[in-house]
Amino acid sequence: MEKTIGKYRWTICALLFFATTVNYLDRQVLSLLKPQLEEIFGWSNSDYANIAAVFQFTYAISMLFAGRLVDKLGTKWGYALAIIIWSVGAVIHAYAIPIGESMSALLGWTGITAFSVSVVGFMFSRAVLAFGEAGNFPAAIKATAEYFPKKERSFATGIFNSGANVGAVLAPLSVPWIESHWGWEASFLIVGGIGFLWLIFWWIFYEKPAKQHRLSAEELAYINSDVMEEVENAGGEEKVSWFRLLTFPQTWSFAFGKFLTDGVWWFFLFWLPAYLKDQYNMVGESIMLPLAVLYSMTMIGSVGGGYFPTYFINKGYTPYDGRMRAMLAIAVIPLVVLLAQPLGGISYWIPVLLIGVGASAHQAWSANIFTTVSDMFPKKAVGSVVGIGGMAGGLGGVVITKLGGALFDHYKALGHIETGYTIMFTICAVLYLVAWTIMKTLVPRMKLVEL
Repeated sequence: MEKTIGKYRWTICALLFFATTVNYLDRQVLSLLKPQLEEIFGWSNSDYANIAAVFQFTYAISMLFAGRLVDKLGTKWGYALAIIIWSVGAVIHAYAIPIGESMSALLGWTGITAFSVSVVGFMFSRAVLAFGEAGNFPAAIKATAEYFPKKERSFATGIFNSGANVGAVLAPLSVPWIESHWGWEASFLIVGGIGFLWLIFWWIFYEKPAKQHRLSAEELAYINSDVMEEVENAGGEEKVSWFRLLTFPQTWSFAFGKFLTDGVWWFFLFWLPAYLKDQYNMVGESIMLPLAVLYSMTMIGSVGGGYFPTYFINKGYTPYDGRMRAMLAIAVIPLVVLLAQPLGGISYWIPVLLIGVGASAHQAWSANIFTTVSDMFPKKAVGSVVGIGGMAGGLGGVVITKLGGALFDHYKALGHIETGYTIMFTICAVLYLVAWTIMKTLVPRMKLVEL
């Protein structure tokens, strides 16, 4: 059957996979260069936390509008604009000092002088990067809906979403090497430039299925096999207001779950290179292998986490109840991170592997918490609820990042920064159980939302 209907839709899926890989590559360059940049520019941990928090806050707010903007512009132009903006944002990190000088002069006229030139320049660059990157997932999901029938969409989404893990692995394998050979500016210029290369292929190979001359008539018919069913089901669907959605405990359950746990992933993504420097004096190419191994481990959680609830569902539980049982088991796993510091004296590999297990559990948790929305909300509300949760998760990330920066500066001044990491690892380890408890309290059992 596959031979007769064609495979061009998988070319589109490959484009989405590579865009998502580039998305994560670009966002990780700064954290990998943090040990070098703080020496060059004299940053405190709170300075770095402020720069990272600007990315998270901008990303959280932009997520609310990114989907609607992609809908308005269409997939081809929407995705192109997103990657142009975020690639420009990635590249201009290399020019953060001249940007910072110009912006500091402007801010000085308004009486704002709290941040150094370098911090202001990097904050601006991170904001541009975050604004563009927020468009990746809405555009990729829209492209998947255009090119795949329902029965293949979750598989296609899983493939392109795995680009996030691949990007997280490729970044520590490439950025430290580029920096040590060509300097920190080259890291931003080279990695940021990859997005423009992707844009050429996107422009050549992507077109709406109905206008795509590379699609066979059979494959187009296959892609559209459930379009009529969707059109019938979509009849008369009105947009659901946020205020109405916020009256349901199911919305708050998802939002709290995201607020408390998304920050843990951001912390592991943005602070681990700093941790290896602060505690083990590892910088440059020496961090390449440990971080690549750690982020490779997260792929296990991404793949396995989605399958785990089926064990309970096959035993007769409702999808929501089965998912919550699986999420409780997943929430226990990050407790191994509590051992990272006590056993860290043996070898740096002990915390690397334990945090890898915790980060993998996060990906398993993440796969399931998103699905709790589609378990309980009608389709017309899913996008809005996910947007609310995405914003909550971004704001949670800001809190964790700022807390980490403050703790690390405090304990560094006292001469034992490792205490700061012990506190942060403890918080990260227990937050999943706290989140699960709140979610279960708000929604004790499966209850469909009627709108």
